[in-house]
Amino acid sequence: MRLLVVGAGSTGGYFGGRLAQAGRDVTFLVRPARAERLRANGLQIVSPHGDVTLTPKLVTAGTIEAPYDAILLTVKAFSLEAALDDLAPAVGPETMILPVLNGMKHVDALIARFGRQAVAGCVCKVATIVDDQGRIVQLNTLQDLAYGEMSGLPSARTDALDKLMQGVGFDARLSRTIELEMWQKWILLATLGGICCLMRGSIGEVEAAPNGAVFALAFLDEVTSVVTAAGHTPTEAFLVATKAAITQKASPLTSSMYRDLLKGSPVEADQILGDLLVRGRALGVSTSLIAAAFAHLSVYQAKLAAA
Repeated sequence: MRLLVVGAGSTGGYFGGRLAQAGRDVTFLVRPARAERLRANGLQIVSPHGDVTLTPKLVTAGTIEAPYDAILLTVKAFSLEAALDDLAPAVGPETMILPVLNGMKHVDALIARFGRQAVAGCVCKVATIVDDQGRIVQLNTLQDLAYGEMSGLPSARTDALDKLMQGVGFDARLSRTIELEMWQKWILLATLGGICCLMRGSIGEVEAAPNGAVFALAFLDEVTSVVTAAGHTPTEAFLVATKAAITQKASPLTSSMYRDLLKGSPVEADQILGDLLVRGRALGVSTSLIAAAFAHLSVYQAKLAAA
């Protein structure tokens, strides 16, 4: 199976790098500047699971010559439109697109562009960053990738994908409930991002503040209400684990959106919170906390654009 990884940043570079390290047929679609750096320095991973430097196979926009069997789409949501144009020549009648973007808005965009058959479900859990040297640095030991048909039905292509993913150095699993997992990840990202960005602190710092835990749980309830009203009721086990995570004393946990905010980088406010706000209002669900967090981040984004 030939795999194209769109993006060689913190997520695509990590999972694609581990696959390439294990000898899988992996090519990275990257921007010219990133390609130049990777050719000069290699794809470098610094990780508790072992460091590695690879010489990756690379393509840039306009140089894709044939379709791939599968595409792992790992760009930031605000780069999605350009990425779809770049990867279009890699999509054939049998190509499977596996997006690991945040939220669910990108799924609609992919279906509109390439058709429902082309889109499979995918969820990753990993904490990685690209440091000043261009290296992919893994911040903890979590490294999970799940995938499956959005319908939940078995298929030959996802069975083949599962064989590709096994034994490469990260936790990989074929899921029959991948769409629900994608919605549950959105719940977690929106809740964690909203809490940390609105309160400007880690989960432990918010919990230690007066009524901090009450606020965190109220934010989770609001996000969960929107997703449930949209027809995707999270499991009880997920809710129990999430409530514990967002109220844990002295927890250093933060969201990637909050880390981007602290760096002065663009944030995925529209995809993680704005789209949730739109859906909630359309469904008649109260979204006052989501609205406050989105307004807060919209002010930040406007200042960033003006600067």
